[in-house]
Amino acid sequence: MRQSCSAIDFKLHQIKVIRPSPLTVPDAACPQFGAESHTVSHPVSRQHPTRSTLPTTQRRCTVGNSPRVGYGPAIEPKSPEPSLAELGWKPFFAAQVHADEAAVPVRVMAVHRGWLSIAGDGPERMIPSPLAAPGEEQWQPAAGDWLLLDHETGLPERELERANLFKRRAPGGTRKVQVIAANVDTLLIVASCNQDFNLARIERYLVLAREVGVNPVIVLTKSDLADAPESFVEAARGLEPGLRVELVNAKDPASVAGLAALCGVGQTVALLGSSGVGKSTLVNTLRSDDSIATQPVREEDGKGRHTTTVRMLHRLPAGGWLLDTPGMRELQVSDAAEGLAEVFDDVTALVAACRFSNCTHQSEPGCAVRAALKAGKLSGERLMRWRKLSAEDASNTLDLSRKNVRSTTGSRRRS
Repeated sequence: MRQSCSAIDFKLHQIKVIRPSPLTVPDAACPQFGAESHTVSHPVSRQHPTRSTLPTTQRRCTVGNSPRVGYGPAIEPKSPEPSLAELGWKPFFAAQVHADEAAVPVRVMAVHRGWLSIAGDGPERMIPSPLAAPGEEQWQPAAGDWLLLDHETGLPERELERANLFKRRAPGGTRKVQVIAANVDTLLIVASCNQDFNLARIERYLVLAREVGVNPVIVLTKSDLADAPESFVEAARGLEPGLRVELVNAKDPASVAGLAALCGVGQTVALLGSSGVGKSTLVNTLRSDDSIATQPVREEDGKGRHTTTVRMLHRLPAGGWLLDTPGMRELQVSDAAEGLAEVFDDVTALVAACRFSNCTHQSEPGCAVRAALKAGKLSGERLMRWRKLSAEDASNTLDLSRKNVRSTTGSRRRS
């Protein structure tokens, strides 16, 4: 399987903990107390705090039965705690743990501001997010990551190398990469059968999946509301030969049975798509639980509203995990040349057949791309989408690499 993550993404390094902002934790995490929310803080020391030394706000939450568990609030489990194998632990991760290493592997179930929800060493609970110390490279935690915790303190020692990582250029024009999800087995690209359906947007998600070697499945929702849903299926299938496309009513368990089959024990299935396409509804149906809030789309343009605000893993009855993500209004690709070549393999083959290796496909003689356009073997729309994504990927990759070089140089000067 091809991996796209950079050396920084895969680097195994020691990580220090610095004080994040306090986190307001709802009392759903601490059912033995009252209904109000409260703020959890944490000490600077890495030593495991005793109950008597914790601030009052911390004493209100139990932290599990194991002495190695840290001091984050425990989350009341609704079912027996999953084993590491059920959480998705595989030989790829086990091979990274030394035989004499007294560390506890846990999986990141959700990422909050300054805090992580983890599972694997007892009840699901919150711990401070491991952040780089000043002058060190910043590591961004992602839902689906695996960490090793110190056996005594319950705090993170290091992160394990990722099997794969979905990422994008951060929105807003900043020179940053935003991680989306890690260690995924299958990607569900969710789109709806309405006026918000967009082939170019779906292609972007396909590029991400192909770049990291994860099998994509196109899920078309709201089939019950469309006059001709099969037309959307035909359009989606035309993007790639053999591409799996599922037409579903996200509210109907029978309609999503084919997707449930992908979510076996230890499997991690991520959902990506725009706001309002029905991702949260799909998660509720697959979980047989309607606890995740949903919102209707705007009637005037079919565009959705944000419901999910945190990337989070949800356990399914069959033993798998659904990684729900907030809707994306902007998805800029970078470091995705191989994914682009695979999604647009027809264009890639034509480019390779051009007489000149630096052909711009404008007016050069012997241009196979222009010949295919003239013969009707390649649509102008598809070529235009390839041009746009290729230019965007090249620009973002160069821009972000320059930023990383400057950051590294700056760190060296300070040291």
